[in-house]
Order: sequence, then C-alpha cells, then structure tokens
Amino acid sequence: MLIENFNFIQSQYPQVFMVTAFCFGAIVGSFLNVCIYRIPEGISVVYPGSRCGYCGASIPWYLNIPIFTWFFLRGKAACCEGTFSFRYAFVEILTGVAFLWAWLYYEPVVAIIGMVFAAILIATTFIDLDHMIIPLRFSVGGMLLGVILSFVFPQLHGMDAAVGLESHLKSGILSIVGVLVGSGTIYWIRLLAEIALKKEAMGEGDVMFMGCIGAFCGWEGGLFAIFGGSTIGTLLVVPIMLVQRLTQKRSVDSEEKDDDSLKIGMAVPFGPMLALGGWLYFAGLSPWVEAYLQTIVEIF
Repeated sequence: MLIENFNFIQSQYPQVFMVTAFCFGAIVGSFLNVCIYRIPEGISVVYPGSRCGYCGASIPWYLNIPIFTWFFLRGKAACCEGTFSFRYAFVEILTGVAFLWAWLYYEPVVAIIGMVFAAILIATTFIDLDHMIIPLRFSVGGMLLGVILSFVFPQLHGMDAAVGLESHLKSGILSIVGVLVGSGTIYWIRLLAEIALKKEAMGEGDVMFMGCIGAFCGWEGGLFAIFGGSTIGTLLVVPIMLVQRLTQKRSVDSEEKDDDSLKIGMAVPFGPMLALGGWLYFAGLSPWVEAYLQTIVEIF
C-alpha cells in the first residue's frame, strides 16, 4: 500500500518529491556546515547546539533555517551583527541541488545513496580547502560505507536486485575493485610525483579518499575522478585560488608571506578535484566514461 501511494504521488505530483529532495538537501547542508567547522577542530557535531561564532550566543531554531536565514539577516548575526560568509548558504544550496539532481537522475534507492555520497564529497571538499586535510571518517569511513551499500543495494552498480545473491556479490566485488584501482592508481601517481619533485606531492588522505570514491563509483569512476577531476578541477580551482590570493588585502606584516604564497609550486588541495570528478561521473557522465574506457580496452 505504501509503495502504491508513493508511486501515485510520484506520477501525479512529482514536484512534491522534487521540493522535498531539495529542502532535505538544504537541511543536510546546514549540518555539513557544522561538520566542516567543527570536525577539524575536534569539536562534537552534536553538542553544543548552534552558536554564534562571534559572541557565542545560542542560535534559536527560527534563525537557523537553511538558506532563508542568511538572506533574511543579510549575512549578519542577529545577536551581535557579526558578518557571516555567503559560503554557509552556498553549501546549503549546493547540497540541495545535488540531492535534487540525484533524485531526478536515479531511481529512489540509488538516489538516496547518491545523496549520502554527495554529502561526503561536499564536506570533504570544504574541509580540505580550509585545512588541507581529509578526515578519516569521510575517507576510510566513506570507503567502508560504499562497499557495504554496494553489497546490500546492487542497484548502485547497475545490478538487478531481483536476480538474487549473485547480483549482490557482483556489486560488492565491483565496489572493492573500485577501491583497489582508485586508491592504488593515485598511490603510484603520488609515489612517482614525490620521486620526480623530491618532495611530498599529495597527502595520504587523498589516497584513502580515492578509495571512498572508487567504492561508490567503481574502477571507471575512480579513474575518471583522478584524471578527469584533476583536469577539470585545475581549470576551475587554481584560477579561483590565484584570484583570491591576489585580491587579498595585504598588511605590512604579511606582505612577504603573501608574495611567497603566489609562487609556482604552492600547495593546492587535491581532494576537491577528486570530489568534483567523482560527482560528475556519478551524476551523469558514467555512460560516456565507460564507453571511452571500453574503447581503450578493446584496442589493447
């Protein structure tokens, strides 16, 4: 009966689930903002509740509504008028859009898994941008979660759950292969880059995070996240970071430090590029990527 009601609403009023997916994503995005700020600081994401970052006052629920609150208060805290970055609203909007896209593109089961995957990617991206680290709960934890979900829900890797145990095993194996190929490939790239540059080229967190992406996307998605993500990410992320650094207000004390930060070879977080590649593959590029890789396999 429940499934029949769901199918009826989905067929007659699809906007209901579309709005629900976006709003749920915005709510999750609000929680991700908490994770992005607190996890690197070693603070619980549950307690204490939401507080002003300037004066420490508790934020009531009616002033903690995702997206709406930032625009309603014009980016200022109601308690002390401290200014808050638009990034808080941006993360909520981004998560809402990602959840909506997953819902529109996939069947419900895979869509919900895609929402989980998107949340991991978004949290990892902004933590890596801020602190140049990828927490183990997102890399290793995400990898284990991806493998488990692949075994339980073979639809994630295009298998028919109705076939039985065989489809569950194949899906799980594809996920494990994705972990090994993804993390193994980027490990060797990291090793060779260190030999060539004679310094650390990327952190171990990137290697483990690649295992997470491979678990959800398989080996094809893992390879695309590494090569496609790094290419697209370089074209997008590096110019933005350079502009941000160039437009920073320089003080007399920090002028020399800023000049050093602009020189070639400055550290750039690789996690956001991997996350971008992983999401693009999951969100719709997988047929083209798989066809391209299949062509290469046939040549050799």
